[in-house]
Amino acid sequence: MKKTIILMLMLTFTALSKAQTNEVLLETTEGNIRVMLYDDTPIHRDNFLKLVNEQFYDSLLFHRVIKSFMIQGGDPTSKNAEPGTVLGTGELDYTLPAEFRTPTHYHRRGALAMAREGDKVNPERRSSGCQFYIVWGKTYATKDLEVIQKRVREATDGKADITPEMFWTYRKVGGSPHLDGQYTVFGEVTEGLDVVERILKSFTDTYDRPVDDVRILHATVVKK
Repeated sequence: MKKTIILMLMLTFTALSKAQTNEVLLETTEGNIRVMLYDDTPIHRDNFLKLVNEQFYDSLLFHRVIKSFMIQGGDPTSKNAEPGTVLGTGELDYTLPAEFRTPTHYHRRGALAMAREGDKVNPERRSSGCQFYIVWGKTYATKDLEVIQKRVREATDGKADITPEMFWTYRKVGGSPHLDGQYTVFGEVTEGLDVVERILKSFTDTYDRPVDDVRILHATVVKK
């Protein structure tokens, strides 16, 4: 019986590994970050791969860094931005329809998600065509998660919830649960969380831009 269970787990793991077939390497001034893109968010996956193949992200900055929260990049105006320039408004001429997959994918530490404009101007919660963020977050006490859970349910009209598994992850690993069901998570960091943490320690100005530029030197699709 035990052998059967182990075999089933191995087959499941193998199937999941094969299902996620796209990875991207972000070579940054602080080290390399490797991300896996989810196949069940195909619009975001394909858009990200397209931009990477077009070398869109090469030389762009991580223009927004907030300790205990996330690092954000992908603003096209950041490539040649002068020191002190306020960034974050640069976009492409399109947005992406939301692909929420909570509770399968959520804002645990290392999650890759797309930024977007706020609900007032973007009620459909469509994603930016280019700006992305990588979650760091923090760990939470159960009582705090219960409060956040109510807010998530209200913000999503009951479409998203924080499951027991998510509770455990947010308590033990960390993340940003208040974003669940409202921003599209389309991948995760597979290598380089230490680099994300290093970037988070950057000294930033009043607009959360690192004073010393943190740049994506080159982004490439990883061949398997």
